[in-house]
Amino acid sequence: MKRSLPLVLAALLVCLASLNTMAQENATATATPPVATKTPKSLTYQGETLTDNYFWLREKKSPEVIAHLNAENAYTDAMMKPTEGLQKKLYDEMLARIKQTDTNVPYRDGAYLYYSRTVEGKQYPIFARKKGSEAAPEEITLDLNEMAKGHSFMSVAEYEPSDDQNLLAYSTDTTGYREYTLYVKDLRTGADTKVAERVSSATWAADNRTIFYVVDDPVSKRSYRLFRRTLGSPQDDLLYEEKDELFDIGVDRTRSRAFVLLTISSHTTSEVRFLPSDKPASEFRVVEPRQHEHEYYVDHRGDTFYIRSNMNGSRNFFLLTAPAADPARKNWKELVPYHKDVMLNDVDLFKDFMVLSQREAGLPRLRVTDLRSDKTYFIEFPEPVYTAGLGVNREFDTRLLRYTYQSFITPSSTYDYDMRARKGTLLKQQPVLGGYDPTKYASERVYAAAADGTRVPVSLYYRRELKRDGTRPMLLGGYGSYGISSNATFSSQRLSLVDRGVVYAVAHIRGGGEMGKAWHDQGRMMNKKNTFTDFIAAADHLVREKYTSKDRLVITGGSAGGLLMGAVANMRPDLFKAVIAYVPFVDVINTMMDATLPLTAGEWEEWGNPVRSKENYAYMKSYSPYDNIEAKAYPTMLVRTSLNDSQVMYWEPAKYVAKLRAMKTDKNPLLFKINMGAGHGGASGRYDALRDTAFDYAFILQQFGITD
Repeated sequence: MKRSLPLVLAALLVCLASLNTMAQENATATATPPVATKTPKSLTYQGETLTDNYFWLREKKSPEVIAHLNAENAYTDAMMKPTEGLQKKLYDEMLARIKQTDTNVPYRDGAYLYYSRTVEGKQYPIFARKKGSEAAPEEITLDLNEMAKGHSFMSVAEYEPSDDQNLLAYSTDTTGYREYTLYVKDLRTGADTKVAERVSSATWAADNRTIFYVVDDPVSKRSYRLFRRTLGSPQDDLLYEEKDELFDIGVDRTRSRAFVLLTISSHTTSEVRFLPSDKPASEFRVVEPRQHEHEYYVDHRGDTFYIRSNMNGSRNFFLLTAPAADPARKNWKELVPYHKDVMLNDVDLFKDFMVLSQREAGLPRLRVTDLRSDKTYFIEFPEPVYTAGLGVNREFDTRLLRYTYQSFITPSSTYDYDMRARKGTLLKQQPVLGGYDPTKYASERVYAAAADGTRVPVSLYYRRELKRDGTRPMLLGGYGSYGISSNATFSSQRLSLVDRGVVYAVAHIRGGGEMGKAWHDQGRMMNKKNTFTDFIAAADHLVREKYTSKDRLVITGGSAGGLLMGAVANMRPDLFKAVIAYVPFVDVINTMMDATLPLTAGEWEEWGNPVRSKENYAYMKSYSPYDNIEAKAYPTMLVRTSLNDSQVMYWEPAKYVAKLRAMKTDKNPLLFKINMGAGHGGASGRYDALRDTAFDYAFILQQFGITD
């Protein structure tokens, strides 16, 4: 029988596809991982001499280092080549859910409405404003797409108009190193004036010509000097320099616009100084001199300062007031009492209202007080697992509160809440294109028992047809440092995992801030190992309760969460199928012993000071991922970093991968991907970031045997 031409073509295409797949698998099988040269360097810490074979990878400008990093990228690309089709499919479906041409909800600042918008095909947002109403003509203030030309990275930090709305102070970073240059733009003429480099914060005085700004130390990146610039003057005035290496400084202005605040803080102690914003040439005055382990923060309303303090052992903070004319501690009066189970995260003041951002039972709450009647109430939220917080609120004399709400299931939603009428209005919910149906998904919170009996919350998100039979793949994330909470946020990209049957989980481990400062304290300094054992307990619980199984469990974390990944991979490599570590802090001893590195000295109050304390040194060394790699089997790993990272230097993961590859006894893939033109947050362009996500998701799905 003669075959028809379409059938012959179909058979030929199948054959070609099969040959192509075989060729890709062959290329993967023959790819050789780079082997880093061992160049022993002796380092003596606390009377102990350590040998670091990969110390040479710190030489960022060395051709040999760059060649090694490029070889790692080439190897990773070769190993991931069989997933290129899946990567493209993931990218296309994630992009299809995004409204590419879109506009954020405008916020009011004086006579103008400010907003940003995106345009299909363009990597970066456009910042703009309209005078009076949304019907007015648009004025573009910054087009990041134009500003990014000639740069592989673009980020804006400061964005603050002067009181008369004629000038815009803004700062940009074009490398990813988080080193921002401050400019002032005349919004009437478009003329730009460069103010200073390495600026971390800035604010205007009330005269529309004076700007206060803080610069970073060029070596340590510590924010340490406050300057005053009067436009048109020949030089800037240095007003303050912080000498203590544990402290950073930041400058801001109260919402009332009456005061400029200089906040000086370490991880455990703070001090606030102030001056009237209409008297920018006057001297800064101290609210209360710093006292070890007393943190306090200040806002203003009327003739009163409102002070959030944790003095006298009140670790979760409480609220006091003091007269602005004489705010010394002898005049402090309690306004909102301390509650050991309620974390007071922030205080926002308006002419007639006060809003407290609190955390209780692991969830955020917004507490509103009408200051005319002293009546207090909470804004209610509909789901058991969610995230809520204040949006941009620039106006002081207003009854409208801008806040945002989201959950694993509910997309990011922006509300204006009438604090007098106690009624919220949904202004926008981030659209999810393609027919997203939230009723198909469920979330829940479960609790795992830590080794010491502590109940560790774990948030879960999955399609409703979940069967707890141990067969479901799971991605489990964690962080657990600096008192930062891991929140239940929405991601339309995450649907590409969950719709393929993956259970998404977050372990709210100690060291984070989910349960207040005590939760943080139990996972820092000499209690740091609780962070790791909590995560292991959460993973064990999820396996035991048959949400997943060991061979279906992938874990992930970034930065300090990357330390978590390295530590638990050393402690329980049998528990995880694969590990993804982003910009991981894994070379703890070498970094924390070197005060010349960015951030090190200020971090001693989070991790301990191994330079001065032999006990701190020994404890850190006992969990440092780099120092505890052993000759044993490890899970499959993907490690990601960026060459221009200023938070966790690229060489930490580079050294970690080199040592792990040399010592591990298994044949599981160990992939290392380096962004050669970005920083701690990865790619800055939205399409580039989406491609990175597609790559990561393809790696995750590959571990589960999901190829489509």
